[in-house]
Amino acid sequence: KVAGVFENPEFAPFIKDLSRVLQDFGRRKELTPATNNPLADARKLREAAIRLFENSQISVIANREPYVHNRKGKKIDVLRPASGLVTAMEPIVKACSGLWIGHGSGTADKETADKRGVILVPPGNPEYALKRVWLTREEEEGYYYGFANEGLWPLCHIAHTRPLFRKEDWKDYVTVNEKFAQAFTDEMKGPNPIALIQDYHFACLPEMIRKKRPDAITSLFWHIPWPNPESIRICPWKTDLLKGMLSADLIGFHIPYHCNNFLDSVDSFMEARVDRENSTVTMRGHTCHIKPFPISIDWPNRNDVPAEAIPAIRAQVLDDLTLPSDVIVAVGVDRMDYTKGIVERLTAVERLLDRHPDLIGRFVLIQISAPSRTQIKRYQELDTEVRKLALRINNRFASEGYEPILLRVAHHNEEEVFRFYRAADLCVVTSLHDGMNLVAKEFVSARSDCDGALILSSFTGAARELKDAYVVNPYDIDDTAEAMYRAITGSKEDRIARMGRMRELISTNNIYDWAIKFLIAVHAISERKQAGLGAAG
Repeated sequence: KVAGVFENPEFAPFIKDLSRVLQDFGRRKELTPATNNPLADARKLREAAIRLFENSQISVIANREPYVHNRKGKKIDVLRPASGLVTAMEPIVKACSGLWIGHGSGTADKETADKRGVILVPPGNPEYALKRVWLTREEEEGYYYGFANEGLWPLCHIAHTRPLFRKEDWKDYVTVNEKFAQAFTDEMKGPNPIALIQDYHFACLPEMIRKKRPDAITSLFWHIPWPNPESIRICPWKTDLLKGMLSADLIGFHIPYHCNNFLDSVDSFMEARVDRENSTVTMRGHTCHIKPFPISIDWPNRNDVPAEAIPAIRAQVLDDLTLPSDVIVAVGVDRMDYTKGIVERLTAVERLLDRHPDLIGRFVLIQISAPSRTQIKRYQELDTEVRKLALRINNRFASEGYEPILLRVAHHNEEEVFRFYRAADLCVVTSLHDGMNLVAKEFVSARSDCDGALILSSFTGAARELKDAYVVNPYDIDDTAEAMYRAITGSKEDRIARMGRMRELISTNNIYDWAIKFLIAVHAISERKQAGLGAAG
């Protein structure tokens, strides 16, 4: 009877679709062990990329390029920016001999690329192509510093800095998105190319690519938070942004909360069908999937050292800073950005010393703040505010050879930053709003000795995972100060247990695991789309 039913020609389309679903499930099941393997690494990521997309061209589209060429006199230097995004995405394009499309920002980028702006990378051992997109100074000012970082950045981060929206900035943002869409179209010649679009710089790009290449599979990973509809309402071009994003086949955020905020925003401002059970939005016949993918870091870090090396590293750092061997060291590592809670952190140190005067002369905070977006007035004001605050606190508590705040406003490379992580007794992360915050995870990865305490803002995505940190409300200065004191006075056994659990979690949920899971989701949607199954599953 059953065989007879399925032989009926009326059921043929259903049987065909079911067969494709089962095949897709089988492929995903084969790859599932890689996502649960605590040793997920670049090799496993390459294997997954090849198996999933061996017949497709893959392109990563990001504002940042993975290799920058700068001229220094007669010499050209190659810089590889320290970037979690590059760490995550480069193994994918390497595995598939794919393409990276980025803004050519280096002073020697043009002379090292061909007429199309293409250069093979990595230098000396090329495995994929980098296509550089050239922007005028005016376009960069409007698109990057203007709309993206004076508009979208404060809009999406609830840090009480007023977003600035200017019509000319919006026009530059659209123009630059169009340039990147054209770069993708020019280079992707095969059928069903894959576009892995990165971050808030390219909200319009999925729609532009879809118009030029309807067969393309587009994903957008939004690396910063997505706020509630009341915040999004402020943006004059909110419907244009949402329409552009919803043209993607997949949108990824760090945590479910941001996914839900996005769905609420779509519900509030767009004529579209929102399916909350499957976390999809269907608009004009196109279905977009919205999913959380908590990003992470590489494991082990390429600067990893054995536990027995850490005491010597600490001793060297203290010697470089002329600090005594028994000093209690806290470290903060951030861009100089108002979302990072640097003012709140310094104020909490002041409160700690006020409440526990026995720590005066024994406790220091090394605050590393990389200059950021210095053309923007709000960032200039923050730099001034932080320097004045550090000076005031130091004047209050300084004695001969002692200052509680060691402010280092300068760019530090990854190796230097990890030295400070290993020298610290505690790392203080007080972001006022953060999509994830990888500093917290970097600190944990740096502590192969399983020592050190993490003070972590509850307003970071990382706080959802690193529950063994001392989680604080950075707006509550007393709470942050007391958390630091508990970390300082807690037992070594408790610190080691907490750090051990956090290290185990990050080693499993590392950047390669994140990328594999993201690729599996893109592949599953690609299969359904090509099979005409829409939002099913």
